[in-house]
Amino acid sequence: MAATDETGPAGQNTTVPGTPPPAGPPVDPVPRAGARMPRWLPRAMVLALALIAVFQLGSWAFHQLTGLLINVLIAFFLALAVEPAVSWMAARGVRRGLGTFLVFVGVLVVGAGFVTLLGSMLAEQIIKIVEDFPQYLDSVINWVNTHFHTELRRVDIQENLLRSDWLRNYVQNSATGVLDVSAQVLGGLFRLLTVGLFSFYFAADGPRLRRTICSVLPPARQTEVLRAWEIAVNKTGGYLYSRGLMALISGLAHYVLLEFLDVPYAPVLAVWVGLVSQFIPTIGTYLAGALPMLIAFTVAPWYAVWVLVFVVVYQQFENYVLQPKLTSRTVDIHPAVAFGSVVAGTALLGAVGALIAIPAVATLQAFLGAYVKRYDVTDDPRVHGHRGSGGAGAFGRRVRGLWAQRRPESGGAEPAAGAGVAGAGTAGSGAGGAGAAGAGDGGTAGA
Repeated sequence: MAATDETGPAGQNTTVPGTPPPAGPPVDPVPRAGARMPRWLPRAMVLALALIAVFQLGSWAFHQLTGLLINVLIAFFLALAVEPAVSWMAARGVRRGLGTFLVFVGVLVVGAGFVTLLGSMLAEQIIKIVEDFPQYLDSVINWVNTHFHTELRRVDIQENLLRSDWLRNYVQNSATGVLDVSAQVLGGLFRLLTVGLFSFYFAADGPRLRRTICSVLPPARQTEVLRAWEIAVNKTGGYLYSRGLMALISGLAHYVLLEFLDVPYAPVLAVWVGLVSQFIPTIGTYLAGALPMLIAFTVAPWYAVWVLVFVVVYQQFENYVLQPKLTSRTVDIHPAVAFGSVVAGTALLGAVGALIAIPAVATLQAFLGAYVKRYDVTDDPRVHGHRGSGGAGAFGRRVRGLWAQRRPESGGAEPAAGAGVAGAGTAGSGAGGAGAAGAGDGGTAGA
């Protein structure tokens, strides 16, 4: 017997057309009291809170240790810079600790001597400028009175300056800022000591540091780390070598000029120009040339102009002739890349980033150059800077050709007719030649 609509399975699955399907059992929106929390939810919440706490702690620690990390980075690059000298002394039987100490003592003696000479020169020049200031002021006042028909006097200007509120406020601010300056000086000395200690340890224990790093890496990674370390040493040392050589050449050139102009303290000023112009990127040349110009101005105003002209001309000679030859084998970086790296380093780490940006980018470029696959370049004119057949050169040739055809000839239409006759004659001769050739062929064929 077939199943009925009330009892059979077919009746359970069929619905009357036009009626909605039967609703399911009601769902209670409020969970029952006996429902349990998923087991993974407490552990996920604890893990999320732990990750947030670790991130906050790491961020706080990084911001607190930023100064120390920058000092360590500077010390590492200084150690890379003195690594060739220390290794050279170690290869000749000198212990690395003693060799590092001798190198650092030599650098310290040279730096202290330079700072001492420069400080004494600046002190004497400041004293001389202060002593001669009334004469300069009188000359300026006389020039103003002569050209502008005024009646200024030096005594009135001095009294107004001494009684001015600006001078009083400046003295008060300077007195309150003495403690801040002292704190900054002490902080700078402590930072210099920290950098020196880390540099000494990095240079003296260089082999031990490399062994420690390689001990936690597989053999393939050890080879890459040692290769990157060697490239960094070569590039940093080469950068300092090339900069030192250019500083020597720049110092000698400016010394000759300052001696010729009879500017006082020519040797110290030449050393100042050489070091500052080479080891302070981008703006070092202008900072280096300002001091010689100021001292030359005290001798004669036109001497300052000559110094400025010489600084600009020598800078162009150095950029386009001297620097490419000296840095082609040590730090081969495009000038645009070097400038961009200096700007990026300054934005990240300030003056420190500007100093270490170029050797860091040179190291990265040399390290990545071994892993970038290169191909032979096709011999296309566009590779050499020339346009193709459809470029501006072909268009210019077509324009010149059309202009030559439209240009009127001397003699009016007669040369054109003559040219037509000549053309006809040429065509006739050509036809005759063709007939002769045909006859010849026929004769040959008959034979």
